Amino acid sequence: MSLSRRTLLIVAAGSALAGCQATARPAERVMAAVPAGAAPATPEPAVPVISAAPSAPTAPVTQVAQVAPAAPAGPAFTRAVAVDRYGAVEPADWGLEVPGVITALPDGEQATALTFDACGGPGGSAYDADLIELLRSHDVPATLFLNARWIDANPAEFESLAGDPLFEIANHGTLHRPLSVTGRSAYGIAGTGDAADAYDEVAGNREKLAALLGHPPRFFRSGTAHYDDVAARIAADVGQRLAGFTVNADGGATFTGSQVRQEVAATPPGGIVIAHMNHPAGGTAPGFGAALPALLVAGRRFVRLSDVLG
Repeated sequence: MSLSRRTLLIVAAGSALAGCQATARPAERVMAAVPAGAAPATPEPAVPVISAAPSAPTAPVTQVAQVAPAAPAGPAFTRAVAVDRYGAVEPADWGLEVPGVITALPDGEQATALTFDACGGPGGSAYDADLIELLRSHDVPATLFLNARWIDANPAEFESLAGDPLFEIANHGTLHRPLSVTGRSAYGIAGTGDAADAYDEVAGNREKLAALLGHPPRFFRSGTAHYDDVAARIAADVGQRLAGFTVNADGGATFTGSQVRQEVAATPPGGIVIAHMNHPAGGTAPGFGAALPALLVAGRRFVRLSDVLG
């Protein structure tokens, strides 16, 4: 890959959320995270684009250390408890790699985890059937992060995916918001405003998925994949493991097929790939279709997050 992993994450951070927009104008594609109130909360953020230069081999990734939940997860951790425990706590960290966010598979793991987000809402509730059928045709497993709005818009597709053992269903939030206790925004999307909002964003869709699946999902990824450290602790106390990413494969469904192929092909063993399954007109399915056969022939193994993270 032509950029280092950290440079990739910094330059392409906003791309992880772009699966909820229809298009992105070039002038909008490099934006910094902004304080709450600086931009209206919109479900259709703008995103940056990574250079389409050919990828080069990447150094092995290192997993970010995980932080144990501050309190036992489960029914005892209610909205009221979240407010009482964290309502007055000021965050000290913000971004893609706060403590507790898993950005790579365990050290020494040679497999790759493919993860696909479906953000829901206006411009984000479509279904990339070609991508899913591609994974099925190659028997490639994946973890699917589904937003509550996408589930509501695609009940038949959800039932099919949930019944397929090739896929693991994960939590992509109730309203696809950055997870914050101060209303901090990322790329024009206002984050959750306080501890109660952060709890609702995580627990609302967790409860929805638990009712639909018969068990709660193990993993959560916020809208934009941004967190502050206090909100991350709330998510952990709700009973979720926070999934970040190593490689942004489709720039939020804005990359061409060629760009997607380059990013997927250059993913190092042990990496977590993020892409989107809600923009069938984008380059995601063609790019994965071009990259996966060669990786499989070379012996690359693909896993769901729970296969190696427990």
